[in-house]
Amino acid sequence: MNQDNQTPFWMAESFAPVVEETTATDLHVTGSIPTELNGRYFRNGANPKAHASPDWFLGEGMIHGVEIKNGEATWYRNRYVKTPLLELEAITRESTAAPENSFANTHIIGHAGKVLALQELHPPFEMTNELETVGMYSFDGKLERNMTAHPKICPETGEMLFFGYGIMPPFMTYHRVSATGELVQSEVIDVKAATMVHDFVITRNYVIFMDLPMLWDIPNLSKPGVPVKFDESYGARMGVMPRDGSSKDIKWFEIDPCYVYHTMNGYEHGDDVVIHAPRLVGYESVGMDAPPIPMLHEWKLNLKTGVKSERQLDDLGVDFPTVAETYVGLPHRYGYAAEFNAKGSPTILGFHKYDLNTGSKTSHMLKDGRIGAEPTFVAAKDASSEDDGYLMSFVYDPAEDKSELVIFNTNQIEQEPIARIHLPVRVPAGFHGSWIPDAA
Repeated sequence: MNQDNQTPFWMAESFAPVVEETTATDLHVTGSIPTELNGRYFRNGANPKAHASPDWFLGEGMIHGVEIKNGEATWYRNRYVKTPLLELEAITRESTAAPENSFANTHIIGHAGKVLALQELHPPFEMTNELETVGMYSFDGKLERNMTAHPKICPETGEMLFFGYGIMPPFMTYHRVSATGELVQSEVIDVKAATMVHDFVITRNYVIFMDLPMLWDIPNLSKPGVPVKFDESYGARMGVMPRDGSSKDIKWFEIDPCYVYHTMNGYEHGDDVVIHAPRLVGYESVGMDAPPIPMLHEWKLNLKTGVKSERQLDDLGVDFPTVAETYVGLPHRYGYAAEFNAKGSPTILGFHKYDLNTGSKTSHMLKDGRIGAEPTFVAAKDASSEDDGYLMSFVYDPAEDKSELVIFNTNQIEQEPIARIHLPVRVPAGFHGSWIPDAA
């Protein structure tokens, strides 16, 4: 956390907010952009407008986007998500009470022809392909509460599955949206208390909820920052529920106390549900100069016997994991993650491709002080294998004080990017993004 009389990391250097909304066209490219890539890469993040944010997670959302057409980068633009909160001069607990007063700063996705900016304590905000804000989106009035920033889109059915958690009851609610964008199911999930639930897992037939010991500190809600505390005495468990089921159908598995910010993937193997995710213990427990380090783990939950197992897959500090979008919820061999600096501010040092069959990994470490962002996998057209595709990420070059959108061939991730799209400005370190193809 911020120390007295010091600028917090999220307001300084590569994390510092940018002042202006910029539009640039006909961007310079080093290398060659694959002509099959036609669409837009969008990434969200916190960008405080008129104040010093009390926490990295509490700045107003700004989307950075690059449009790619026929081997060219046609534009870059950055735009605030124009929620009512954006116009306020200061952020207080009272000012964020209304649903429309969202930060909308965590993720941006495309589904059923909609582009949605997400923040887990509020409903989504709809955006256009040019990053103009349409307004708060409620699935025709059916979504009355908040939506996680990490929904899952099933590659087989086209459904979007998500949940929302509450600081007050109900503490968790599950939702299922059809491939055409209709909210068709909502179920209250019984959990013991108000916990911060950032992500979850799907498989072909199940959703897996994580009831972990990151508790909302209710007496301190009015204080600045994010009032949560890691409390091992709460316990930790994962709950497996049929995708069209309800809370009474959940089979819970007790696990060792931990926290999971982001999941890589899950799938079914016989009677086992297999989950891959970076696992950590604690939460800023010794200050942001030495935060707890997430490391890639595997859990196996046997639905027939109730037996569970857990093992660590790597000792590197990694997060922002992903897989090929066509393998979400399905058996996968490859996964991708960013390596974070283990000391100081959480900067990204490089990218790793994991072969989960062999236990090996291939890496690309950034050079000359360059700083990465979340990697996004994009499958090649008519992909011949699971790992046939591209990895995209914003990379900041401090020598130029500008950023690039880099594109790697995922079969040669250790080599230099096949394309570097040069941007006219710096893209601050942020959170999550998506490749939204024209077909979507």
